[in-house]
Amino acid sequence: MIAWRYLRAKRAEGGVSVMTWISLIGITLAVFALIATLAVRAGFRAEFVDTILGANAHVTVYSAGQLSDEGQMVKGFQDFDPIAAQIAAIPGVTRAAPLIKGQVMVTAGEGSNGAEVFGIRLDDLKAIPRVGLGADAYGNIEDFNDGIAIGSGIARELGVTVGDRLRVIAPSGVKTAFGSSPRVNAYTVVYVFTAGRWDIDRTRIYMPFTEAQSFFNREGFADEFEVMVQNPEMIDDYTVQVMQAGGDDALIWTWRDSAGSFLRALDIEDNVMFIILSILVLIAAMNIISGLIMLVKNKGRDIGILRTMGLTEGSILRIFFICGAFTGVVGTIMGVILGCLFAFYIDPIFSLVNYVAGGGIWDPSIRGIYALPAKLQLGDVMSAVALSLGLSFIVTIFPARRAARMNPVEALRYE
Repeated sequence: MIAWRYLRAKRAEGGVSVMTWISLIGITLAVFALIATLAVRAGFRAEFVDTILGANAHVTVYSAGQLSDEGQMVKGFQDFDPIAAQIAAIPGVTRAAPLIKGQVMVTAGEGSNGAEVFGIRLDDLKAIPRVGLGADAYGNIEDFNDGIAIGSGIARELGVTVGDRLRVIAPSGVKTAFGSSPRVNAYTVVYVFTAGRWDIDRTRIYMPFTEAQSFFNREGFADEFEVMVQNPEMIDDYTVQVMQAGGDDALIWTWRDSAGSFLRALDIEDNVMFIILSILVLIAAMNIISGLIMLVKNKGRDIGILRTMGLTEGSILRIFFICGAFTGVVGTIMGVILGCLFAFYIDPIFSLVNYVAGGGIWDPSIRGIYALPAKLQLGDVMSAVALSLGLSFIVTIFPARRAARMNPVEALRYE
C-alpha cells in the first residue's frame, strides 16, 4: 500500500511521478527493441536457410574425374541410376536425383540473360519443396517433359510467360570437324516458379534430364547427384556414407559448405546485437535508480516516522524495492506486447515504412530474399524478459538499501 502510494506521487512532491514515467517508457522501448531485433534476426536466418534447403541440394555429389582409355580426364557418373539408388538407400536420405548442369545464355526478343540449367527428371522436380508441387508457381508442371521450367526472375527480365518460347544458347554444343560451336535450341516455357531467393529465381532453369544430356553432349552421363536428407541441420552425419555410396571418385559439397560462412557471420552478429541491446536495457534500467534516489530523498521524513513506529529495515527495503520493481515489471510487459505485435504485423509495418520512404528501401539483389521476415521464438522472448527483470531488480536494490539504512534520528532532525 505504501509503495503504491509513493508510485502515484504528484509532481508537487518532487517530480517522482515524472521520473517513474521516464523509467517506464525507457524499459518498454528497450525491451521492445530487443524482442523486435531478435525476431527479425531469427526470421532472417530461418528464411535464408529455408530458401537454401527448399531449392538446393542438401548434399551435392560430384565427380573428381577419371582417365578414359584415350587418356582424357572424364568427369561424371556413367552408372548414375544404380549409384542414385545406393545413395537413396542410406538411412535418413529422402531423395537422390541425377543431374546435368551447365551454364547458358537465354534470349527472348531483344532481351538476354545468363542462366544455369539443371537437367532433372519430372518426378525429382516435383519433389523440390520451393520449386515443385505446392510451390509458389504458375503453369502446369506435368508438361515439363515438353518444355522447360524457369525462375520468375528470368521471366520478368525477359518478359516471357507460360507458353512463350525461350532460346537457350550453350557455348560449346555442336561438335564439328573444326571443333565445337555454340548450340542454340528453342524451348517452350511450361512452368514458372518463385523459390524465394533472388539469385535462384533470376538464374535457374530446369530442363528434362534426357534433353539436357543431349543439349550438353552428356549422353550416358550424369554430372552430379542432388541428395536430400530428413534432418539437414545434422548433415555431417550423412556425408561419409553418401561419399562411399557415390563411388571412388565421388566428392561432396553440403549446404553448410556453401552457406556456412554466412550463417556463422549471422551468429556473430546476433551475439553482438544482443550485447548492444542488453546495454540499452541496462541504461533504461538505470533510470529506475534516479527515480528511486529522488523518491528516497523526498520521503526521508516518512521513512523516519515509519521506522519510529516500528518498521524494520527489511520492511523499508521492501517498500522501495516494490516501487522500483513495479516499474521494471510493467515496462517489461509493455515491451513484450509491443515486440510481439511488431513481429506479428511486420509486413504491414514494413509496407508503411517503405511507402513513407518512397519505396526501394529493400533490395533483394543484395539481401537475397524479397522482404524483411520476423520469427517470434519463445526462447528469445524469455531471454528478453529475464534480462529486463533481472537488471531492474538488481539496480533497485541499491537505493532501496540506502532507504532501509537511513537513521530515523537524522531523518527527523530538521523536521
